[in-house]
Amino acid sequence: MDNANSALPFSLRANPRLSTWLGFDPPGRVRVRSGKVEIGQGIRTALAQIAAEELDVAFARIDMAPPRTALSPDEAVTSGSLSIQHSGEALRHVCAQARALCLTHVAAAHGLPARALRVEDGVFLHGADRLGSYWEIDAAVLDCPADPQVVPKAGAAYREVGRSRPRDDIAEKVYGRYRYIHDIELPGLLHGRMLRPPSPAARLLALDDTEVAAWPGVIAVPRDGTLAGVIAAREDLAERALARLAAGATWDEPATLPDAAALPAWLKTLPCDTLQWRGGTAAATEGDGATPPRSPRAAQDIAPTVLEAARSPGAAPAPGVGAGAAAAVRTLRAAYSRPFLKHASIGPSCALARDDGARLEIWTHSQAIYNLRRDLALALRRSEDAIVVEHVQGAGCYGHNGADDVAYDAAWLAGHCPGRPVRVQWSRADELNWSPLGPAMAVELEADVGADGRILAWRHAAWSPGHGLRPGRAPSPTLLGSWHLATPFPRLDAVDAPRAVGGGMDRNAEPGYAFARVDVACHRVRDVPLRASALRALGAHANVFAIESFMDELAQAAGMHPRDYRLAHIEDPRMAAVLRAAWRASDLAEGQDGASPDGDSVRGRGCGVARYKGTGAYCAVVAHVEVDDQVRLRALHIAVDVGLAINPDGVRQQIEGGALQAASWTLQEAVRFDATRLLDGDWESYPILRFSQAPHVSVDIVSRPADAPLGAGEAALGPTAAAIANAVAQALGVRVRDMPLTPDRIMQAMNDEETNADG
Repeated sequence: MDNANSALPFSLRANPRLSTWLGFDPPGRVRVRSGKVEIGQGIRTALAQIAAEELDVAFARIDMAPPRTALSPDEAVTSGSLSIQHSGEALRHVCAQARALCLTHVAAAHGLPARALRVEDGVFLHGADRLGSYWEIDAAVLDCPADPQVVPKAGAAYREVGRSRPRDDIAEKVYGRYRYIHDIELPGLLHGRMLRPPSPAARLLALDDTEVAAWPGVIAVPRDGTLAGVIAAREDLAERALARLAAGATWDEPATLPDAAALPAWLKTLPCDTLQWRGGTAAATEGDGATPPRSPRAAQDIAPTVLEAARSPGAAPAPGVGAGAAAAVRTLRAAYSRPFLKHASIGPSCALARDDGARLEIWTHSQAIYNLRRDLALALRRSEDAIVVEHVQGAGCYGHNGADDVAYDAAWLAGHCPGRPVRVQWSRADELNWSPLGPAMAVELEADVGADGRILAWRHAAWSPGHGLRPGRAPSPTLLGSWHLATPFPRLDAVDAPRAVGGGMDRNAEPGYAFARVDVACHRVRDVPLRASALRALGAHANVFAIESFMDELAQAAGMHPRDYRLAHIEDPRMAAVLRAAWRASDLAEGQDGASPDGDSVRGRGCGVARYKGTGAYCAVVAHVEVDDQVRLRALHIAVDVGLAINPDGVRQQIEGGALQAASWTLQEAVRFDATRLLDGDWESYPILRFSQAPHVSVDIVSRPADAPLGAGEAALGPTAAAIANAVAQALGVRVRDMPLTPDRIMQAMNDEETNADG
């Protein structure tokens, strides 16, 4: 990459032509193309605001085109809360350059300096004289590369960016009029269903398809190894045919799954790749030759409560403590975990495909249309140029759900009925038990503290499968169906992205506090029999939960308020600001709520704070809970700093949605399985937060319009989980360190507390 290109916004480096992003057609409209897809996060609205601002056109003129391979910029995956930072900054630059080019073109045509003209709603004016518009300029003006020297509009001049703009799709979605991918009807449409194995390792030994294949209206019953399905003229017929096929299938089902009640210990038995690094305020003076970090002691040496190991008088200072600093007087330790989690999309995945032999068309709600195309080409042994993938909205998702897998299903079935479109709809059980799971994690922490309770050294160790198994990133496809062929593609272990681009299990493993010494060891385990991949916030959810829970425990040991203890270790003023703002909102609400707890219930408050990925948005949460026979989440008071907020209402919606999802994970959700099969294939058995359980949520945006915009979608997950756990601990006086915080786990923690007290 040359130096000029490296100065461009990230997404422009690989997609530098302006015409890829922008067009003025038809007259009076502005067509904007982004490679980031709408998955319910409102990105279409925010990107349209950016384009309207830089072009000086009315917001209503912007048409956001659906992402489509070969037409839209290739922006890889819509993930990581990066759409504003990547696509937004690219569009800001593209539109600023387009405006300047068109302004210069019109000015030159009239013999005027460009600075003498202005743009009002796409029209070029010189005084009161109209000199033209975007729609009267040759489109070839945009057929040029991006210029790194372009200077976008100054923030002080913004009129569109920074205002709360309602999304144009909300009303249709609320009233059930919006057309999702599930609603697409194409001429000659056929319906496909896939015969799924009963368990992750099952192998199809025999399939009696004779009866079903003879049914009127059944087009085909294809099979390749364990991969099998049915294509029918009607959807109800496809469902009945699938049920009959399942009844006639014979499977081999080996027992390959671990003990769901002992996941932390099991994770540590698996082979792993270890990533280690050293941070902290002392790290900068240690050089590259510093001794490698040590992990906290092995799991069997860590009790389920915080342990203290007193240092002998005159002992050497804790690792990383500089000369003259107070020596550590004790070491505290604790272990935390989260289970496997289901993606649990409200709308099961769906895709359509049409294959005429020369060209394969796919309609999908995938988060990565170009990456999906690469894996489809590998799995189907087709040229990428012969595959067209277009995004159509699904019912929303946060992480790697079944969208890519069902796209493969549709493409595979479409190959058995050339020229006819096939729609494949996953069932609820398919979605809950066959889309990738959010990885289980085990986290162990140690802190060396001084006599005043201040943290002098911190050690963090984590064990988890990788958090990324999305398509398009490996030499072999990661699509579920391709692993079930008679000659299958190899099942791949999930991996993690490098830390420089956000990481995976190591995301937020390094605390955002000013500790003199921080040692981190992240063990990515392999050979996991459960298919795991990205789920919202990746490792940040469990890491922040553990770090912020431990900070509360350390504050208690030091006899300090949890807010003040954190502030004593924070040097970043933006992190301190959101923490103070969340507590102010909580204190105000607590003062206004004079009601007493009901019956035998007790109340508690707790907080959590983090900067997402160490480079993204700052978020602090204070949770209010009431506990009796269960945990009732009463309120979440949240403060967030996303730099420049493009659409403040959109930011609030993202933060609130993330907090509610984190509450569901923290209080209720866990994948259940026996030695062979995943359980809970319906909403009656897999719990998610209900509307009746939703707390009051307030979101305070700490305004920083002069700072670069940061993504909001995943910032609240970790702080919310920790805030709830800390509130429960404050209410009950006992600590639950393993999510979810169910009544059974709370009772076990209380029993353990009594046993330890008696001992």
